[in-house]
Amino acid sequence: MSPVLEVERLEVSFGDVHAVRGLSYTVRPGEVLGIVGESGSGKSVAAAAVMGLLPPGARASGSVRLHGRQLLGAPERELRAVRGRTVSMVFQDPLSALTPVYRVGDQIAEAVRVHQKVSREQALAKAVDLLDLVGIPDPRGRALAFPHEFSGGMRQRVVIAMAIANDPDVIICDEPTTALDVTVQAQVLEVLKTAQRATGAAIVMITHDLGVVAGFADRVLVMYAGRPVEVGDVDDVYYRTRMPYTVGLLGSVPRVDAGGRRALVPIDGHPPAPAARPPGCPFAPRCPMRIEACEDREPPLFEVGAGHQAACIRWDEVRPWAAGDGAVRPWAAGDGAVRPWAAGDGAVRPWAHDDGAVRPSAGGGGGDGPGWPVVRGARRVLEVDGLVKHYPVRKGAIFKRRVGTVHAVAGVSFDIREGETLGLVGESGSGKTTALTQILELAEPQEGRVVVLGRDTARLTREQRAAIRRDMQVVFQDPLAALDPRMTIYDILAEPLRTHPRAPLRAHGGRAPGARVAELLDLVGLDPSHAARYPQDFSGGQRQRIGIARALALEPRLLVLDEPVSALDVSIRAGVINLLDSLRTRLGLSYLFVAHDLAVVRYLADRVAVMYLGRIAEIGRVEAVYGTPAHPYTQALLSAIPLPDPVRERARERTLLDGDLPDPADPPSGCRFRTRCPKFAGVLTGAERSLCVDTEPEIRTLGEDQGAACHYAEKLAVV
Repeated sequence: MSPVLEVERLEVSFGDVHAVRGLSYTVRPGEVLGIVGESGSGKSVAAAAVMGLLPPGARASGSVRLHGRQLLGAPERELRAVRGRTVSMVFQDPLSALTPVYRVGDQIAEAVRVHQKVSREQALAKAVDLLDLVGIPDPRGRALAFPHEFSGGMRQRVVIAMAIANDPDVIICDEPTTALDVTVQAQVLEVLKTAQRATGAAIVMITHDLGVVAGFADRVLVMYAGRPVEVGDVDDVYYRTRMPYTVGLLGSVPRVDAGGRRALVPIDGHPPAPAARPPGCPFAPRCPMRIEACEDREPPLFEVGAGHQAACIRWDEVRPWAAGDGAVRPWAAGDGAVRPWAAGDGAVRPWAHDDGAVRPSAGGGGGDGPGWPVVRGARRVLEVDGLVKHYPVRKGAIFKRRVGTVHAVAGVSFDIREGETLGLVGESGSGKTTALTQILELAEPQEGRVVVLGRDTARLTREQRAAIRRDMQVVFQDPLAALDPRMTIYDILAEPLRTHPRAPLRAHGGRAPGARVAELLDLVGLDPSHAARYPQDFSGGQRQRIGIARALALEPRLLVLDEPVSALDVSIRAGVINLLDSLRTRLGLSYLFVAHDLAVVRYLADRVAVMYLGRIAEIGRVEAVYGTPAHPYTQALLSAIPLPDPVRERARERTLLDGDLPDPADPPSGCRFRTRCPKFAGVLTGAERSLCVDTEPEIRTLGEDQGAACHYAEKLAVV
């Protein structure tokens, strides 16, 4: 079949800054092309150029043909006739893509009437049919709702309905699942597949998630520094990689199916700024295979196989996968290999024994280092027992009255021991952040008990509360918002030392703040000479390292990590994950790690607690919960996580959950998960269902350190 969309030598510049350079690709009917790369690689700018949506200051050249018709440089009148009808787009943020003052049904109907000569009633009927097609429950009633009345996943479904309203030939999806929970992401991807089957459209999927591309795309285009660096069929790019940058991306991805505890292999450094690219190959400063010839000129795309191209002069020497132990060793021996686990080279080896106890290895000998904590039998640094937090729902402008109660946290219990990491996971709205806030407040909880470092928060004096705050620090999700932009890095890191001048720094008492600041920057992998700079002078990953350094300034014993890597690129995220694991080993820290990314938790946590609608659904050792989850909700979460392995990803069976979380102001009776539970809907008998409806399950033990709050819990391997 002839291509439906052809992009040739596309160039996009903003003044003297070249954002896209020589991009070429084709897409045929029914084909899915995945475009991946780090932030700033030019993916979204290229998509905007194809749609004719570049800002006024941008200049584009090259060729963009849709069914042979040139779009680049076409008059706006012609582009309006094409956009939404022949080619459409699904944007990253559905809330900003929808008009907040118009009903959802009217907005979809408007998209229909712009390109089709139908009446308003016919367009509204088509809008209801489209909402039904993308899986919106009660489509006729929901068509009368406004965008703010939908959840994030539902809004993205609405945007997809608008994109397929006129049966387009090409759908461009710009990071359509980035801000969604993993279960909602699986639903949206299934909706896109349904839309493709209904329209026969080609899809251009722009994403940073290599797992999504592995199972969804037919071909992959990897971008770096504004240009393609590897192109080919998905199996070729993943299994026969010939570009070191692609190898680095794959090695940086946390895998939920990874066995054991191995460090990730991040890509060193950061992508070059578009206005300051190095001479020669732009990836050379970060590439462990670079040689002098790499700096002579930028390499073209070499033909490295049938339909497979790579921009590397040493492509025939790249050996991405070493057979045998499953370790990611991107480069073969003798050619500048990155070998993070070779004996005697300072490798992170957190597990020195086979009994499950946490014994971080000291030096290179594999023995227990002096002072390292052993989790089994160690004392608890945090105990949460029956924690409850409710919020009143009030109505009225002048005379407010209480009309309901939001049950944000409804009886949560867990503990963390010295040297241990507990991962607290779940969808948005499950109560993770509320539980975290209650712990950090160090105040008497509404109900239940919180004990931090051996002290009950309900009985703390002012002095005791200040002492605990020194030993319990927090790292926030958004490092830019957590760091004062008016303060230098030196002042940011010195502030805790000045606020707590009597803090008993075990190895640094009496020393000037300057020495401690330099030591902290070196500890997190930053140059101490950059202490005079401001937060905005650093990249996102570097800012998060600064946030970690600030949390470590007073040598705490417990770190609370609130989604610390969710806003980072995959390669930068891998470096921060390795840093956190290394710091815990070196400093004997305990972590409470709150996240929605179960693959990241798999790498960092010793135990994991899965929350659903204010309750813990399952808790236990990571190996047990990930290997054989027992609660249907945990099984659905794990089955929804995409794997960066095309063969395994295509062969997996997913458990798709219907709808969104119930309203916490009106939770279901009995088991809170029963309204979305696939076992309740399709397996249990009527008598068995009555138990789920009438009785709320408590956590029951299913083996050594694993428990699930399900009447009919059953261990299954789903990854």
